[in-house]
Amino acid sequence: MTFVVVPQWQGSPSSRAMRLAEGAHAIRADLPAAATREVEVPLEAGDEQGTGIARFGSLEIVRERLTHVLRELDDPAIVIGGDCGVSAAAVAHVGGPDLALVWFDAHPDLNTPSTSPSGAFGGMVLASIVEAGHVDPAHVVVAGAREWDPAEEDFASEKGVASIDVAGLADAEAFAEAVAATGASRVYVHIDLDVLDPAEFEGLLGPIPFGVPAAQLAAAVKALVRRLPLAGATIASFAPESAEKAVDDAPTILRLIAALRG
Repeated sequence: MTFVVVPQWQGSPSSRAMRLAEGAHAIRADLPAAATREVEVPLEAGDEQGTGIARFGSLEIVRERLTHVLRELDDPAIVIGGDCGVSAAAVAHVGGPDLALVWFDAHPDLNTPSTSPSGAFGGMVLASIVEAGHVDPAHVVVAGAREWDPAEEDFASEKGVASIDVAGLADAEAFAEAVAATGASRVYVHIDLDVLDPAEFEGLLGPIPFGVPAAQLAAAVKALVRRLPLAGATIASFAPESAEKAVDDAPTILRLIAALRG
């Protein structure tokens, strides 16, 4: 399994978004060098280019570069963000009618350029994947989301995107069976670290209370990859305040990586 580090920050709406790039580099420090690649991210923010997506120019450059790297690999990749927009290219790379997409995130990321309150791609990425046809909406499961915009609820209802709340992740085997019951034969696992309970994990730009305990998230991921072959994965949105504080959260991230690797 190969790690692809993408220190992208341009998809975030936060004024502190550069911490996401620092978080990606902090994770990289704990990865095996021989199995790790990095995608260069432009320094500039980039402009909208009439898309309704903030910083679209830079986001598109990163997407092209990440796609190029993924095409060179012979094995599944764990993509390390940066902001969670990095999953757009990663899911597109492995997408197909047999793919399940499990979206562990405090937010469902189901806004569109016409409904987004911020214009930030990080809040639109799952909707963009669904609308592009890279995954069957009936195979998408949003897990652990706690903040939904009305437009996101409408999108999920219209497209048939399922959701499972934090309590529904307590039984890992039942959760994995629910994903398998979609009929998919492979799974892509997206983990935005803000799905975690901030009482256990500090390195977040916008912590949202009452998240998933780290042990439960690791168990759910383990059960998923036992039940369905892993097509790829993302771990995103690590934003430690300092290098010292990054060390405190590292065991949780490494535990999730171990769960993904089975």
